[in-house]
Amino acid sequence: MLHIQQLHKAYGSHTILQLEEITLSPGVYWIKGQNGAGKTTLFRCLAGMLPFQGEVWLDDAYHPRQHPSAYRQRVNYGEAEPQFPAFLTGHDLMHMVAEAKQAPPDQLTQLCEALGVGEYRHQRISTYSSGMLKKVSLVMALLGQPRWVFLDEPLITLDPEAQEHLLHLVDQGQQQGISYLLSSHQAWSTDRLPLTGQFHLHQQKLLPL
Repeated sequence: MLHIQQLHKAYGSHTILQLEEITLSPGVYWIKGQNGAGKTTLFRCLAGMLPFQGEVWLDDAYHPRQHPSAYRQRVNYGEAEPQFPAFLTGHDLMHMVAEAKQAPPDQLTQLCEALGVGEYRHQRISTYSSGMLKKVSLVMALLGQPRWVFLDEPLITLDPEAQEHLLHLVDQGQQQGISYLLSSHQAWSTDRLPLTGQFHLHQQKLLPL
């Protein structure tokens, strides 16, 4: 369960988010919002990457400020447009995250195979296309044994085959007790992945659809 209460995020005098009280039970949720609506800011707050005013509780036990290590061990985040140090290889990055997230044996290899992260993972990030970067980012976002995974625009720059593999992994993860929060500025087809709930992020507020 993810409980959000009075979450407020501003840069100077400019308010980005002003959420009241929302409780998300386990499942798969989709947030629709135009570019600039605050989806990425929300996900970064929920992932414990940005400071904010208000409360976020995971399973009534973990808070990003009060229990930063324990909270981050239980939540994963995938960027919409990931950027990584150009001199590293994808393997370096993924292996580092796998260790930090205490990933089960062979999980990294299985995710790389599922998402089509091939031999290029041993090449430097500077040689990657946007699609290659996205796949590496998604592998890292799925590593470990998280309770929640936040995926910001997870389907952009992915080829159709990789999209279907990702949706299968999300569906499979849900059956194993992992919950997901997905974002997109485009319509989401529930035929491809059934949803527990849908929201619209508009004028700094999160509104049920």
